[in-house]
Order: sequence, then structure tokens, then C-alpha cells
Amino acid sequence: MKFLLLHGINHNMFGKRDPKQYGTITLEQIDDRVRGLAKELGVELETYQTNFEGAMCERIHQAYLDGVDGVIINAGAWTHYSYGLRDALAILTVPIVELHMSNIHAREEFRHKSVLAEICLGQIAGFGVDSYLLALRAAVSAAQARKAA
Repeated sequence: MKFLLLHGINHNMFGKRDPKQYGTITLEQIDDRVRGLAKELGVELETYQTNFEGAMCERIHQAYLDGVDGVIINAGAWTHYSYGLRDALAILTVPIVELHMSNIHAREEFRHKSVLAEICLGQIAGFGVDSYLLALRAAVSAAQARKAA
């Protein structure tokens, strides 16, 4: 089974950006931890990060063409306003799990709304890097159940 982990805008700055919210872990370290779990679970994992919304949409389109079994996404600020990203994700017919390192519901009001949530299997927020690990486990479980059905 193949899964795609998408990192949104500004995530290349993890480790430097707002350590109170995101800690000091870098994007490379996050990817390494999630790849380690993917290996444990016996699945393939590709990661992708961009600061360009159109590039993210194109990568989602490619995921559809590649036939991935699930998508894990931390869209960052795009979560709260990108209907283009939402529409790209809506093309997918596989489980999509939205995640956030911080608890978006305990932060500024504008972060409380996700335009992606409606089309996602679920949302995991507030567990730091563990949010990524929980999201991968949820996506794998959902994809396995889907294949068994």
C-alpha cells in the first residue's frame, strides 16, 4: 500500500518557526519519524512539501493518477481558506486524514474552521509530531478496511 504525506505552507521552517506551538523538530526529522512508522506498518510513504498552492494541487492530482491508498495532510494555513486545495482533495476516492501539530481549536479564532474537514475521514490536532504518527495509523487502518470490504 502507498500513502502520501503532504506538508503545507511554511512547514519547511519547522524547527525555527514558533517553537512554542511547533517545538524544535524539523520537517526532515518529522519525515524520518513517519517513514519509520510506515516501515513498521509495512507500507510505502512519500512525503511532499511546498509553499505554492498550485503545486500542492498538482501533487494531489498526481496522487489520484498514481492510485495512492491514502493521503495524510497538514495543510497549515491553507486549511482555513483554500477552497482550491479542498477541491483538489475532493477528487480523491481514498481516505484523507487532516492533521495539525498544534490544537487549532485552542488558538486564534480564524484557525478554528477547516474548509478541508468535510471531505476528510477525520482530523487529528494538538499532539505535536505524534499527530503525524496517529494520522498515518488512521489512514492505514481505513485503507486496509476499505480493501477488505
